[in-house]
Amino acid sequence: MGLRVALAVHPDSGKGAAARVAGTVAARLRGATDRLDLLAANTVEESHALMREAHGAGLDALVVLGGDGAAHQAVQFCAGTDIALGVIPSGTGNDLARALGMPTNPLAAVDAVAAALLAGRTRKMDLGRLGDTWFSTVLCAGFDASVNARANRMRWPSGPRRYDLAVVAELASFRTRRLTVTTDTDRLDLEATLVAVGNTGWYGGGIPICPSARADDGLFDLTVVGRASRGQLIRMLPTLRTGKHLNHPAVRTLRARQVTLSGNDWPAYADGEPLGTLPVTVTCVPEALTVLG
Repeated sequence: MGLRVALAVHPDSGKGAAARVAGTVAARLRGATDRLDLLAANTVEESHALMREAHGAGLDALVVLGGDGAAHQAVQFCAGTDIALGVIPSGTGNDLARALGMPTNPLAAVDAVAAALLAGRTRKMDLGRLGDTWFSTVLCAGFDASVNARANRMRWPSGPRRYDLAVVAELASFRTRRLTVTTDTDRLDLEATLVAVGNTGWYGGGIPICPSARADDGLFDLTVVGRASRGQLIRMLPTLRTGKHLNHPAVRTLRARQVTLSGNDWPAYADGEPLGTLPVTVTCVPEALTVLG
């Protein structure tokens, strides 16, 4: 039957960036496959329907052209199966592509994916799981989740600058709350500003919130920021881009296979997508996803 691959395109990703390069991406992938199916969807419902149809026909790999939201939907499709996932970044954050070491330019990324397909080169990565939902990068709650929600509502600017402006806007209203973090070996009860549970290191378009996180060690890395005044947060924010926030006295780090966050009703976001409110329990599932590369 040969190598069958589906290309999932989210045309609206990156303010239309995905749509502009979709034809070129498809042409380059065809040279590495025996059959390429194109799945174009602008909504989650459309994406799910197209992926279910492709799955029923038999697939070896799914390549997604889009941002972290598109990648999140593709992860739900590929997790726990033998279908390999390839990611070509063309969105706002592109944090999963970053964690996979993909080039930031989508045309360079498709060449890397095509080379992996031709060579049959795959590897396994861990995923986080919350109920029936998988996540590949970072689950967060508190200040960072509030920033994520605000950034998702903004239509301008594009790229990481949107996240930066959302941070400034959220500083005016955010307040710390009581939080309990329970892991396999630890329990923290504290007045908290934010908590991030990292399967990989980055969120928010390249912020290394959990800089030591690895997606192949079977464990989450946690970054917990305790009580911090508005002034302290303002001084801490520039260090987030360098990973030096871990040196701040308000920051605690943990490692765990399973984590429960409770004590308040903060919204929880993972891969930039809303996943309800606390309390939540998340588990790191080793080697749950096959990726190209």
